[in-house]
This record gives sequence, C-alpha cells and structure tokens, in this order.
Amino acid sequence: MKRIIYCCAAGLLSLCVNAQVGIGTSSPKSTLDVNGKITLRKELRVGGTSDNIGNAGLNGQVLVSQGEGLPPVWKSLNVSFMEEGQYKLINSYLSSDQVGITTLSNGIAADNVYKNNVGDDITDTSKGKWSKITGLENNIIIKNGRNRLTYQFQTGIEMKAPDATASQSVTFTCGVFRNGRLVAVRPDKIVSNNNTEKSGIQDYIFTLNYTEQNVPVGAQKLEVACRKINTSNLSSQFTIGRNVSDVNTVSNAFTLESVMKIDVIEYVTYKSN
Repeated sequence: MKRIIYCCAAGLLSLCVNAQVGIGTSSPKSTLDVNGKITLRKELRVGGTSDNIGNAGLNGQVLVSQGEGLPPVWKSLNVSFMEEGQYKLINSYLSSDQVGITTLSNGIAADNVYKNNVGDDITDTSKGKWSKITGLENNIIIKNGRNRLTYQFQTGIEMKAPDATASQSVTFTCGVFRNGRLVAVRPDKIVSNNNTEKSGIQDYIFTLNYTEQNVPVGAQKLEVACRKINTSNLSSQFTIGRNVSDVNTVSNAFTLESVMKIDVIEYVTYKSN
C-alpha cells in the first residue's frame, strides 16, 4: 500500500514538474499530446482562463488557427456547407462566338426534318443537316457519375426578306450535342412581318435551357449546332449568331453573338472512416 502511494505521489510530482500529459504516448511533445482518435461528446471551448471557461462559438462557426503562439478563434465563414444527399456546383464553363452560322442563308434549301430524338448522330443527314457554332465547343471531364449538367445557350437570329413589304418566315432548330449525340433541342421560327422600316430585316433572341442527369464519368465533348427546317422563301437571308450583312445599320456580330454556359453539378457524398 505504501508503495502504491509513493508511486502516485511521484507521478503527480512528475506532472507538475513537466506540465505535459501524454495519452497513447510515453513522450508527450506538448501540454497534452494525444496519439489516437478523440471523441468529443459536448462543446469545445477556446480562450479560457482561470476565471473564464472560454468561448464555445456560435452555430455554424468554425475554429480558425491564428498561427503559432496564438489561440484559435471561432469564425463565421461566408461559404455554404453541403449536406450529404445534396448537389453542389463543381465547375462552370462559359464560351462565346461571333462567327455564327451563315451557311443556311439565301439559296440554301431547308432539310424539312421536323423531329429529333435524344441520341441522334450529328453526322446523320437523315436526322437533319446540322451546322456547328464552332466557337462554343467545350471539352470537360466528369468525375462523379451522379451529376447534373445544365446547359444555357443563347444566340441572336436574323433574317432579311427579299421584299421588305412582304411577310416571310424561317423555321429552324438548335441543339446541344455530347460526344456527337443529341442531348437537347428546341425548334423555333422567325418571321419578317412587312418590316419596311428596317429594310426587311428581323432580329430575334433564341434561348435553350436544359439539364441532363447522370452523365457518364470520363471525357465529354459538348457542341452546339443548328439547322434550317423550312423557309417560306428560299431567297430570304438567314443567319444564326451574327448579322446578315456588315453594312446594315440594324445589328452587328456583337449584338447577335452566341453564348454557351455549362454548369457541372455533382452529388455530395462523404466517406466514413
């Protein structure tokens, strides 16, 4: 019994002298040195003194180091913390183009294909004669198979009727292709309604918004292409993403430029140890 008391006393004296406690280690390198996992059942307080138990922080705050020799502090960060099961924006890709498509203008026959389906090949002329907006091509890498890809495409459409006093129209469509296969498409129509004050020129803004889910992991090539479905007059001038003429005073390539935005959104998961 006396030997146990002597050992305890010697241990307490050692703690007082060395002021270091080791858990899982016989040679602590600081006041408290823990070699192993820690389970914290209640609050963590910092900045305490002999008269103050310290600050436990506020809901949502994180503990931030101030560097060597200074105590950590609680900080409110202006970031969103994602819970498992939610989706998080990973990357955004933005491209623009002022070259546009001029190969569908007067004298070029429409393809008269009114319907498309997901997976149509961009090179299959039986599904339409597509023309690419080359400046909007994007190459991305998908790393998480649980995802959403959001496409936002906008461009200016312009036509000029051969007779400014007559109403003419062009039916067209634009689509998004991934690895050469159609994933999104929207048809539309532009009409020149006796537009004599603008010499028969009519402008229009076309927009396509679409979200694709669970795109396969790996390299993905994304392209935008359009085609002329039908026209009331083969002599009507028709352009996508630029003006029909550089000498008109109605528009230019900048006001009609094409813009493509791609958002990659991934499913949030956390691995447990």
